Amino acid sequence: MTIKEKGYTHWDGELKDGRFPWWPITRFGINLTFKKKFFKFFFFMTLVPAVVYLVGIYISERLEDFNFMIRESTEFLQINPTYFKSYFTNEGLLFMIVIVLVFAGAGLISDDLKYNSLQLYFSRPLKKKDYFIGKAAVIVFFLFIVTLIPGLVFIIMKLVFSGSFKFFASYPWLILSVIAYSIFVTAFFAFYSLFLSSIGKNRRYVAILIFGLYFFSDIIYEIFYGIFKSPYFSLFSLKINLQQVGAVIFNQKTQYAVSWVYSLLIIIGICILSALVLKKKIRGVEIVK
Repeated sequence: MTIKEKGYTHWDGELKDGRFPWWPITRFGINLTFKKKFFKFFFFMTLVPAVVYLVGIYISERLEDFNFMIRESTEFLQINPTYFKSYFTNEGLLFMIVIVLVFAGAGLISDDLKYNSLQLYFSRPLKKKDYFIGKAAVIVFFLFIVTLIPGLVFIIMKLVFSGSFKFFASYPWLILSVIAYSIFVTAFFAFYSLFLSSIGKNRRYVAILIFGLYFFSDIIYEIFYGIFKSPYFSLFSLKINLQQVGAVIFNQKTQYAVSWVYSLLIIIGICILSALVLKKKIRGVEIVK
């Protein structure tokens, strides 16, 4: 019988990383968000525009049954790229997305900084990129529900209600536009939320920043445009920049007489700046295996 000396025994096994090491972070973030007071109500409200637009698609295929309700022009029921663009770049939808970010994004990193949880994260077989992916995936989960999924449902229901593939044959690129813009706006808001969440330890302070900066950018535009009447001041507005790029993705005319490239560069610049700040904020606490 082997007798071992009492003391510390080294582990000789092989440490293997999980296939999706970021998933527990994402799952916890999603569950925590749903437990927050009033979130379910506000999240339900974000789906109202999708329901309204879906009803519009149904009515567009049954106009003869709704003549008693529709007495004016039916141009707004023309289901085409303009219809999709009006949904994705709608001010109300963007407003509700920001509200969702207040609940889902404010505490993603700020809570970890507040409770010194980063050391615990990186003491496990978890890489920095997995940490960021796990946090960003929380935002992706909620925003895809109000962007990508409704857009795909619109296309499918249009084909079902019409009973033909004529719509798809007329706009075969539309599904790519839906996917591209959904990824674009979701990626921006993910970087935007994580960046603001990383600069403070107080979740409420971060929530105010997420909400305030978005609308303050619009106020700055309104003030300067009212004074100088130059459309280039629209570049100060995050909302307008998203709308400008969205119009191009859906092959529509931009609302403002400013090149959409400037808006795209501003959005990309914000994402790059956010990534650099996030990398710097986390660098000092990462533990190398």
